[in-house]
Amino acid sequence: MSTRKAEKGGEAVSFEKALSRVETIVKEMEGGALALDDMIARFEEGQSLIAFCSRKLNEVERRIEKLVRKGDRVETAPLDEKENGDAEGDADGEGDGERDLF
Repeated sequence: MSTRKAEKGGEAVSFEKALSRVETIVKEMEGGALALDDMIARFEEGQSLIAFCSRKLNEVERRIEKLVRKGDRVETAPLDEKENGDAEGDADGEGDGERDLF
């Protein structure tokens, strides 16, 4: 699978498919059975897929920031509130309410 196909209007590549392919490539490379040329080809494909996934994650982050806009400023909010509950020093674990999406 190549992200070049996706970028040129060929086969659509989802984030999940790209990530799965990266995981497969890593396993193949760690297996030690690939010839040097194949290893280089997998490395290049993996780099391309990682760049694609990174762009997708950045796009999602920008979309989330738009969703949590507060007045004239944008506040980022974690996707999982449980990760920040007590970690930020909230004694009750409830947070200050400023990050509520709804």
